[in-house]
Amino acid sequence: MSVESLLTEPLPQDSRSSAALSGHVLVLNQDYQALAITSVQRAIILLLMQKAELIEAEETRFVRSPSRRLPWPSIVRLKAYVRVPYKRVLLTRKNVIQRDGHRCQYCGSSDRITIDHVMPRSRGGKDTWANLVAACVPCNNRKGNHTPEEAGMTLARTPFRPSYVMYIRDFVGSLDQSWKPYLYLA
Repeated sequence: MSVESLLTEPLPQDSRSSAALSGHVLVLNQDYQALAITSVQRAIILLLMQKAELIEAEETRFVRSPSRRLPWPSIVRLKAYVRVPYKRVLLTRKNVIQRDGHRCQYCGSSDRITIDHVMPRSRGGKDTWANLVAACVPCNNRKGNHTPEEAGMTLARTPFRPSYVMYIRDFVGSLDQSWKPYLYLA
């Protein structure tokens, strides 16, 4: 079984083990570059199959079996280099809203968030990271078929394409402090 399939294929569900092994583990490539985030269960499988080595573990938690006690992984590093193409964050409604922190980019509200085209589609605006922002329904309706300048509205920040590292950071929510050096956030 390849490392790629271990990171992507669904694991069989067992209500006892999936609840007990809930959590996130940062997976690093052999060159210590952030590769993915996986479950504790999948990280333990990588460790037991000797496809990864433990880099960081939680000091107070352990994974126990009748015959073994393993440290609770926080960061694992693959022993073999996995060649991955340049990772891009997909342009989806969910990812645009996540990039903008679930807040309207015009008024800062977090109620009834939708997507707004900075340059309206009817006027040639495209579906790109630089043209889409999160907006509340009232601001979206107020802006209508105008640019922000024409509607007298200002953006909180210029829209941008998020990096994969930013996506990993936002995916997890609260970031484990030990991950920061590997995500270049230290």
